[in-house]
Amino acid sequence: MSSLIEVGETSELQDGTMKGITVKGHEILLAKIGDKYYATNNRCPHMGGKLSKGKLEGIVVTCPLHGSQFDLSDGRVVRWLKGSVILSVVGRVLKSPRKLTTYNVNIKDGRIMVEV
Repeated sequence: MSSLIEVGETSELQDGTMKGITVKGHEILLAKIGDKYYATNNRCPHMGGKLSKGKLEGIVVTCPLHGSQFDLSDGRVVRWLKGSVILSVVGRVLKSPRKLTTYNVNIKDGRIMVEV
């Protein structure tokens, strides 16, 4: 059963920024893009890189380890590994692309609440 957990204040994140947090044992990436907040798992499903240490471009986060990219709005894979076609094919064979888990985010009285 999930519940809303307060994870911070809206003033803590500026537009286009993200941070890693831990909620009920889950490592979560929290990001603010425009006036919207997003929460996904903070570990890349490829090799476990911390996405909060990666690069945020618009709504897409890039893993700092191998360049996999994910859409924060729904967790879908934008790119699975960065590099040549051969590297991408080998990477898919060894570990198939998997989307990120996303979490619902609610804002109440300046507080960020994530449903975990």
